[in-house]
Amino acid sequence: MRKQEVDYLLTTMLDSHQSVSDLNFTVGKPLQVETFGELVGVDMKPPLKSLTPFQTEMVALNLVNRDRRLTEALIKEGSCDLSYSLPGKARFRVNVFSRSGDYSIVLRQLETKVPTIKEMGLPEIFFKMAQERNGIVFFTGATGTGKTTSLAAILEEINKQKSAHIITLEDPIEYVHTHKKATFNQREMGTDFSSFSHGLRAALRQAPKVILVGEMRDRESIEIGLNAAETGHLVLTTLHTTDASQTVNRILGMFSIEEENQIRTRLAGALKYVVCQRLLPKLGGGRVAAFEIMGTSLRVKDAILNGEDEGGTFYDIMEAGSAFGMTTFDNYIIGLYEKGLITEDTALAYASRRSIVGRGIDGIKSSRGETTTDIDKLEIDMSYNKRQGR
Repeated sequence: MRKQEVDYLLTTMLDSHQSVSDLNFTVGKPLQVETFGELVGVDMKPPLKSLTPFQTEMVALNLVNRDRRLTEALIKEGSCDLSYSLPGKARFRVNVFSRSGDYSIVLRQLETKVPTIKEMGLPEIFFKMAQERNGIVFFTGATGTGKTTSLAAILEEINKQKSAHIITLEDPIEYVHTHKKATFNQREMGTDFSSFSHGLRAALRQAPKVILVGEMRDRESIEIGLNAAETGHLVLTTLHTTDASQTVNRILGMFSIEEENQIRTRLAGALKYVVCQRLLPKLGGGRVAAFEIMGTSLRVKDAILNGEDEGGTFYDIMEAGSAFGMTTFDNYIIGLYEKGLITEDTALAYASRRSIVGRGIDGIKSSRGETTTDIDKLEIDMSYNKRQGR
């Protein structure tokens, strides 16, 4: 299989459905694409009902393109990440991985236009994040929940407002930023640096004001990131955690017990925001983002320094901090339901605390004059006392 044939397959898959986000090559399955969160097959001429191990391997080899680092990673670690372009058509973030001796491939289509906070309808507090001059901001959530897109929107806002040097460390580069007020240097792991910790250490000598780190995967990168935040840089990064509490605990868990107090002090001083994201099925098709946002405050700092306690959990602090732009997933999900963007079933399925979301939905229904229970035709048993008296 030649590169031209691979490009033809990718083009056909992209054009097969609307809003294609991912392309999937798996042995034993037809060509598949993800559209609106669902994986669907692609009709080909001639028909290709089931991919063979040889076919997926040929596609993988064309994408890897004899790159020594990628080939070694694939053999030793079982997977590799890269970027791939269809000239004039699309760019992809690619993961090639082995499965029972065969190769599977997933290509995530990357947006060519850098999004803005306003276009995406992100919470107003995102504009404040773009105005920060130092500290560290964590975006968290599962893979594919839009963390990179939200970070790109914040960088675009900085690009429009500040004459600053911005360095990004990515794996791979997803959104390509043009120079506006800011000066961008976008670096890709494997091509421009060997690991996030090495790239981050080098960035401190490159006079940036803003540093984007694609992911902080280990203790070393967290430590260097905190150091950068403490020395006047704004650090934007991601973690694979589900909520604000887990994010803080994950960071603390990367260090030994002897270092815990020092790390708590440093994190309490450097942390600006923790933003967690989830994508929910949208009423009528598509998906909508839900956020949990925790900003810095005296209560947040105290909870980081001394740990959470009853009445002083990060969840409680975010619930009480709505006036400062904070929100829990549950309150945000209730807001999405009130706007008619999601169904009641979706709201309850994605809730952190179903009881809170349930009460919020009942309150909305009551204000609309809708019933909040399936129980009807209740009557008082007037003969109860008479029967008791017999």
